[in-house]
Amino acid sequence: MTFLTKAELSKIPFKFLGENVRISNNCSIYNPELTEIHDNSRIDDFCVISGKVFIGKYVHIAVFCNVAGGSEGIIFHDFSGLAYGCHVFTQSDDYSGQTLTNPTVPSKYKSEIKKSVTLGKHCIVGTGSLIFPGANLGEGTAIGAASVIRKSTEEWSIYLGNPAKKVKARSRNLLKLEAQLIQENASVQVNEE
Repeated sequence: MTFLTKAELSKIPFKFLGENVRISNNCSIYNPELTEIHDNSRIDDFCVISGKVFIGKYVHIAVFCNVAGGSEGIIFHDFSGLAYGCHVFTQSDDYSGQTLTNPTVPSKYKSEIKKSVTLGKHCIVGTGSLIFPGANLGEGTAIGAASVIRKSTEEWSIYLGNPAKKVKARSRNLLKLEAQLIQENASVQVNEE
């Protein structure tokens, strides 16, 4: 995988771009002026990022993901991520047949659902999962592969299925590792100064 250089990244008019950000040269970012990407985050090959998107620190978006922030926005808190082929939407057409659908149709003939989406700190979403408008994943939520998330989740829980259901609690041991990582990075910065 080839990542854009620091010089190439600086030419993209992001709302904010942190340090040590890696973005594949095969990633498509629409509306970069609405996109914030913070330190140590990475976006891999063949991803599409569009609309209002906030990406915190240490966030990973794997190959073939679609992150459609639209006007409402998607927030990825620190240490969250999407595995291969996930899709996150903040907008959806009305599929009931009562209105017209698709982006070529004027708004007055449509009935779109528009709601923000949030992935809390330490959320991980398994391969091929879908997250729909208005779903807010609580801190520490883990989503199993090929799951469909239509509703918000409880913190530090594991969900699986279509529709996704809570299957058990998730360990918080990773918080100790986060503290170690932060402390090590602080030590490295002090030594470099």
